[in-house]
Amino acid sequence: MTATADAPPTVTAPAETAPAPRRRRRTNAAIGLVAWIVGLIFVAPVIWMLLTSFHSEPDAATNPPSVFAPLTVEGYANFFGADGGATPWPPLLNSLTASIVSTAFVLVLAVPAAYALSIRPVEKWRDVLFFFLSTKMLPVVAGLLPVYLIAQGLGVLDNIWLLIVVYTSMNLPIAVWMMRSFLAEVPGEVLEAAALDGCSLTRSLRTIVIPMVLPGIAATALICFIFSWNELLFARVLTGTVAQTAPVFLIGFVTSQGLFLAKVCAAAVVVSLPVLIAGFAAQDKLVQGLSLGAIK
Repeated sequence: MTATADAPPTVTAPAETAPAPRRRRRTNAAIGLVAWIVGLIFVAPVIWMLLTSFHSEPDAATNPPSVFAPLTVEGYANFFGADGGATPWPPLLNSLTASIVSTAFVLVLAVPAAYALSIRPVEKWRDVLFFFLSTKMLPVVAGLLPVYLIAQGLGVLDNIWLLIVVYTSMNLPIAVWMMRSFLAEVPGEVLEAAALDGCSLTRSLRTIVIPMVLPGIAATALICFIFSWNELLFARVLTGTVAQTAPVFLIGFVTSQGLFLAKVCAAAVVVSLPVLIAGFAAQDKLVQGLSLGAIK
């Protein structure tokens, strides 16, 4: 009869200790502090511009600037013509008209084009996309003279519809690229099921595709609106007094008499408001739209 020796006790390796909660809190606090510092660096010029717009011209021109100077709306009053200067309403309305109408035209043209390049891809669709992208490689200055000569020959200089056509052609390539990435996320099975139910292509696009990519449309529209609103070079050359836009009106404050800082800051705040309002109004749709095509 053989005796069996007792089995040696098993030794378990110590488990890796997880990071201490205190260390994680310190890391998160450091990251948060760095994020706040970076955010303040980017926001500081905007805050400074807003604060300067509520100062009088003598206080705004002091060196170093007077931070705790009395606040006044004199700069805004002068910007809106209280001192007998030109009123900004026609340029603001021109910019609003050109930006909104051109953005609407861009969406009407970009959505079907992106649909054809994504959901129902045409032959050599990659070459088509590269052609769209190549149009953005041309320097704006290189196309300025031909556009001016064509507009002069047609007699449409200083016309708001000329700016609408120019802005539409400028923003259409980037809009097609963006909308294609959004439409590529639409499941093909949904469209096949709609086709089996007798849904036409136009109805499928209107009732199925567009509601599914509405955040992407909002993001594209906002970017096109910002590009159109901020455009200066074409507006400066192709317009005069009738179709003058807000950016062209702003550069009129740089005169031989000097730069009236409070008035310029007030004008910059007013001109920036439409873009800020549009951004805040479409904030949720913008975040969803910009992240829609990020994960395949």
